Amino acid sequence: MKKILLLIDYSSEFSRRLLKGLIQYSKEHGPWIFYRLPSYYKTLYGKEGIVEWAKEWEADAIVARWDHEGTDLLKSLNIPVVLQNYKDRSAYFSNLTGDYVGTGEMAARFFIKRRYRNFAFYGNKGVVWSRERAEGFRKEVEKAVGNYYYFESENLDGEEWGTSHMQLDEWLLSLPKPVGLFACDDNFALRVSQICTINNIKIPEEISLLGVDNDELICHLSDPPISSIVTDVEKGGYETGRLIDRMIKGEVKEPFNIIIRPTRFELRKSTEKYDISNEYISRVVNFIEDNFITDINIEELTELVPLSRRNLEVKFKEEMGTTIYQFILSCRIDYFAHLLLTTDRTLYDMALESGFNDCKNISRIFKKYRGCTPVEFQKKRSNNFIP
Repeated sequence: MKKILLLIDYSSEFSRRLLKGLIQYSKEHGPWIFYRLPSYYKTLYGKEGIVEWAKEWEADAIVARWDHEGTDLLKSLNIPVVLQNYKDRSAYFSNLTGDYVGTGEMAARFFIKRRYRNFAFYGNKGVVWSRERAEGFRKEVEKAVGNYYYFESENLDGEEWGTSHMQLDEWLLSLPKPVGLFACDDNFALRVSQICTINNIKIPEEISLLGVDNDELICHLSDPPISSIVTDVEKGGYETGRLIDRMIKGEVKEPFNIIIRPTRFELRKSTEKYDISNEYISRVVNFIEDNFITDINIEELTELVPLSRRNLEVKFKEEMGTTIYQFILSCRIDYFAHLLLTTDRTLYDMALESGFNDCKNISRIFKKYRGCTPVEFQKKRSNNFIP
């Protein structure tokens, strides 16, 4: 029976989903025993004490969030170690890491599609996942020739209102409005929401707010609830179990990075608005987003606004940078992609639910928008881990 020592936090939704995947692997391939040292143990005995305890317990492997200081102590155990990245990645141990740059790019494209010109990133100072998310976000904004604003602070959890809060307060007030703001995670997004409430900054009218990790408790503590990028962390936990298993058996000898990738958006009220100056086009866009799975036609849209068909088409293209037809199609493709990642139904059923009446061309249309076929899209998401 394998004995796995856990030195990671339990409090966040990310950690709980990670452990859920790890435990699922152990149920299928175990039995395994897990033990998590209480947080006070490090305070009392230091990292040396933790390593000594691991030796006495005869741990077969460790999953830990561990600063670079003290990695030599972990090396002395001579057992598989997987490190959950925080400040940096390890060059010696396997890393439980993520496609942080890709997550930032995904967030930027989200706001670009909503026609924002101003983009802001709020980050956690000195941690790799925040730094790289900011990098990906900034690069995509620069490609779109948008205005980019950046602010970072230390993790403020449990702090009294102090200098860092005041600086964040001033930064949020100084941002040009409307602005699409991407926070490095949901906790930081909640901090933005709370300060916006204090300063009467309207979300999503003035700040459209997006987080990462889809921590439902955190997201729903906000008013309005926060939209978030969902990552495949549960699968990452499962693959961490697979990696540990193979390392213990000697099948994997070199360090390997398990990359947790962003998969989709969980949309809530914090990102409901587009940056559209024309109220008629805004009304049409909102209608399309609510009804894209139905058979929308242009005559139906002209009944919503006092514009002729030609006038509506021209003004829509001016505001949105695309045609009405292409916008409807992109909404359907996005929803179809969401179904590909979250259900096991047939392509035919998913295409029908996404609003496609003719399912014969779905692969061709999907490839045009996503660069791969639906089947290739699913395979890419399932082959991101152990070689």
